[in-house]
Amino acid sequence: MGDLIHEQGEQNGSFTHSRSELRLKMSLKAVKTWFLRLLPFVLCFICYYCSQFYFESYGVKSPQPTASLCHSFNSQRKWESLTLNISRKQDLFLKLEDFFWKYHPSPEALPYGVKGSELLLLKILAVTSKYTMPSNIERSDCRTCAVIGNGFAIKNSSLGEIINKYDVVIRLNNAPVRGYEEDVGNKTTLRMFYPESASYNPELNDDPDTLQDQKGFWKPPPLIWLGRPAQIRVLDPYFLRITARKLLRIPLKPTKQEKIVHPTTGILAVFVALNYCNVVHVAGFGYPESRNYQQPIHYYGQETMKSMKNSYHDLNQEAQVLKTLEEQGVIFYLHPHS
Repeated sequence: MGDLIHEQGEQNGSFTHSRSELRLKMSLKAVKTWFLRLLPFVLCFICYYCSQFYFESYGVKSPQPTASLCHSFNSQRKWESLTLNISRKQDLFLKLEDFFWKYHPSPEALPYGVKGSELLLLKILAVTSKYTMPSNIERSDCRTCAVIGNGFAIKNSSLGEIINKYDVVIRLNNAPVRGYEEDVGNKTTLRMFYPESASYNPELNDDPDTLQDQKGFWKPPPLIWLGRPAQIRVLDPYFLRITARKLLRIPLKPTKQEKIVHPTTGILAVFVALNYCNVVHVAGFGYPESRNYQQPIHYYGQETMKSMKNSYHDLNQEAQVLKTLEEQGVIFYLHPHS
């Protein structure tokens, strides 16, 4: 009898031990199951902080264009750091009712002034119906602006969603939006171009309400242009003149020994934004080294640095100016750059 009880006790002990092992295995299985379920979230969490570290290591913090960012930005101090000895000018476009020569005759011809083009501009301004930015932007106390360059640097940046959040999005020339929305967004408030670089049909690239801003030209524009007159604005030549003379130190009337140089649309757009906006962020700026003629220069198309070989722009000087503006905190890049 005693042996039977002892044997049964051993069996009970073995059974209890087996149950404990079973519970342990079930617990480990449950933990493993939950871990596998949580793993994607853990990886996302890790990836997020790794990306934050990556951006911060390059000096980029992916700022959101919120009101708090706008109000924390001391725009007056940033503007004064430009040391241009001029005041900010927030009336961007020429108007018919206060036509230019009523206040000051223009000493320069296009594109730096209107001398010799007064009658032509009168005709253009007479058929355009609006002369300001959209009213909700005009009334804003603090404007956040993104100037989107056409450079290859913005390709595969996935900045589209962030770009769309700015109050004002400025684009350049005929750079496409459709098909590139993930990187460059699809919001366009103002598209700046010289008439000769205009797309014959602006609606191929933009929303129909996008303002089309012309700046004067030195060669014939397209003979056929399907833009709507109500969306046309003529940028005050003042902005190009000051960009050339004070920002880039370009002589407006070069001597025979000096090369003719004009500001790019990009550097002009940055200066316009600095006048009009409280916060200015940029993306898609910068060219590859001029020696590398095979490097693509745009996020679209096939053009390379070879096409810039004989351009009327001083790319090195503009790159230095942009670098100075960045170092002073006047502009902020949305992506890493060289």
